[in-house]
Amino acid sequence: MAASRAPLHLVAPRWNAGTRGIRGLSRAAAPEGNQKKGRSLLQFLADRFYDVQALREYLLGKQAWKMHQKNRPFTYIRERYGPYAAGAYFILKLGGAVKFQGKEWIRSNARGHFSLDFLKLQTVPVEAVDASGCAVNYQGLDSLLALKELQVLWLQRCPHVDDWCLSRLHPLANSLQELSLAGCPKISERGLACLHHLQNLRKLDISDLPAVSNPGLTQILVEEMLPDCKVVGADWAQGLKLGQEEQYRDITSPIPA
Repeated sequence: MAASRAPLHLVAPRWNAGTRGIRGLSRAAAPEGNQKKGRSLLQFLADRFYDVQALREYLLGKQAWKMHQKNRPFTYIRERYGPYAAGAYFILKLGGAVKFQGKEWIRSNARGHFSLDFLKLQTVPVEAVDASGCAVNYQGLDSLLALKELQVLWLQRCPHVDDWCLSRLHPLANSLQELSLAGCPKISERGLACLHHLQNLRKLDISDLPAVSNPGLTQILVEEMLPDCKVVGADWAQGLKLGQEEQYRDITSPIPA
């Protein structure tokens, strides 16, 4: 009497955190006509890496497009209401705040909405801009440089403000009196050297700049470059003092035999 055949079960390949599981996954992911027995792990990873790389490039391109859209100039508003209204609208759209001469600060609400009543102030200059933490970049400065009477500009913690941005601030040399760059991660000594044009500055905040290699020495040089300006960066002087103490300890420490 012939033995009864065991029933045949078709089971989908499962991931078992091993090489065998990876091969099974590669066979499941590959087209049916291209399945090969013993497909190598290296080939599988090469195929997957191509997919990840393409996705990464797509996401980076989309991010760059969004940044371009945020910093685009509002040409229609500028042509109809003037540069002051256009600059104010640009900052408010980014989530910042503006102050017209003789007026109160204008800010957007928690949902990013704001009143358009300031469009009536076509001939009133903007004297202060608070762009703290906003996504303003090199391109977006076009909307700010048109504010020829701007006296106060706060750019602290702006992730895209870099040395190239600081090199563009010279058109504001006649009016700008206060500038805050605190916490900007992309600003280094090279960008700070470009501020020598701003001789009317009376207050400059350059504290907490991680790209600056020697904060204490940089603060001293900036103070010499702008003698009439109060340079804020209390922790930097302390860091310079600590550096001198460590150097002194290195000199006086005994030389190991």
